[in-house]
Amino acid sequence: MIQWDKDDLDAVGLMKVDVLALGMLSAIRRMLSILGKFSPPRGLPSGRGGPWKMADIPAEDPATYDMLCHADSMGVFQVESRAQMAMLPRLQPRCYYDLVVEVALVRPGPIQGDMVHPYLKRRQKRERIEKISPAVDEVLKRTCGVPIFQEQVMQLAVVAANFTPGEADQLRRAMAAWKRKGGLEPFEQKLLAGMAANGLPESFARRIIQQIQGFGEYGFPESHAASFALLVYVSAWLKRHHPAIFLCGLLNSQPMGFYSPSMLIQDARRHGVTVLPPDVTASDWDSIIDDTGAVRLGLREISGFPQAVAERIATVDREKCPFLNIADLAARAGLHRRDLDQLAAADALQSLAGHRRQAAWAAGVEKPAAAVQGDLFAGTTIREPDADLPVPSEAENLIADYRSLGLTLRRHPLALLRQHLFERRFVTAASLKTAGHRALVRAAGIVVGRQRPGTATGIVFVTLEDESGLVNVVVHPQLVEKQRRELLGATLLGIYGQLQIEGEVVHLVAKRLVDLSAWLGRLETSSRDFH
Repeated sequence: MIQWDKDDLDAVGLMKVDVLALGMLSAIRRMLSILGKFSPPRGLPSGRGGPWKMADIPAEDPATYDMLCHADSMGVFQVESRAQMAMLPRLQPRCYYDLVVEVALVRPGPIQGDMVHPYLKRRQKRERIEKISPAVDEVLKRTCGVPIFQEQVMQLAVVAANFTPGEADQLRRAMAAWKRKGGLEPFEQKLLAGMAANGLPESFARRIIQQIQGFGEYGFPESHAASFALLVYVSAWLKRHHPAIFLCGLLNSQPMGFYSPSMLIQDARRHGVTVLPPDVTASDWDSIIDDTGAVRLGLREISGFPQAVAERIATVDREKCPFLNIADLAARAGLHRRDLDQLAAADALQSLAGHRRQAAWAAGVEKPAAAVQGDLFAGTTIREPDADLPVPSEAENLIADYRSLGLTLRRHPLALLRQHLFERRFVTAASLKTAGHRALVRAAGIVVGRQRPGTATGIVFVTLEDESGLVNVVVHPQLVEKQRRELLGATLLGIYGQLQIEGEVVHLVAKRLVDLSAWLGRLETSSRDFH
């Protein structure tokens, strides 16, 4: 490591190597470690044990590519963003190199350089691949005649414009700095002159220069994209074939990626994964896979709960000597009142004390006598009479879950509001797929994401979640300015809009926004209060 400017390193002839840390590497390591506990890697001795390695994962699995072609990629490395999910059904990746292209294509450089649509049209055989010259065609043959990678631009400069390898490397550096410093002008003239000397069309030369300028907005080297594509495939294979382990690895690696634990859990449940709540009698700090194959949420999901306290609970031998009650738990794990209150609020004491109200009462009045009188009454318990507290309603439990965990394993909040939504003609996310292109519809959901990419010319992309899935909303700049308060302030947002459907890609273009957040605060009220 050296604290020098990279240009100074170049000046003295030192080589710079970037080492990139990725949260997904940790997540995959955790997933493969869990997988090794349940099944040995294929083709290896059954007694080998230990975690899988990435090399143990079968290559080019058709089921994995099927999943990606349907944009079923929440949580998958690099291809989980809105833009990548919109690209996957169009590109239809069917092999590893398709993933290399996918990773590199949805970047500011290719988008600004107008490479995306020509590539897709040619890949889908809706546009003929232009023949330029044998040398140029050879460089671009693996990307349908469109330069997508930095290495291709450097190769083109050599074979089409007579650059030396050293000059091509200078061009690469100028591309990376062009947006910030400029400096492409000398290369532009040399490229035009070199291609003209080789008899190449000026239109092609101008298009290459435009695409080179696009790389100033960040384009990928092919080697970088190839490394990323490996992690795309590995994480996608794990999601497809071991969704419970995939979820477990992601939850234990938070924070990372685009999606909250709540969204990842909802997605896993839609894929048939059973998810169990935190429980002091069964949970560790991290989420685990239990003997039935279900994911048992870790105590880490309880907001503000200390890791050291969770680890003390986990080290108690709960299998041979289960906790008798809350006092026994507190004594053996060394818990304080605040720890018990947090566990009760998260409904993690249910197996010891009943529903969260009963548990909260017990946490307050039942404690080890040792905490009061030293060792005099060690092993005994001071108790106050049990209180017969009413069971919380579903809505009360749901609200308490979100307050303590940031998620719920009960019904989705919108399931409780669905009748009121239907009365106002708000449809579910799942039903949008069959509503038809250009249909005028209303949809509503909890806002789980807002994005305003620099390449989107002021458009804001909003992601809503209801009990059936996600709604991808497009808000154009005029509406952004007109309804900024609703757009940025709403927790529960209603959309009046028009559908855009292209194959499996569904977007709802907003025409009007309605802030329905107050409904979440009135989940328990009668229907007349929603009017």
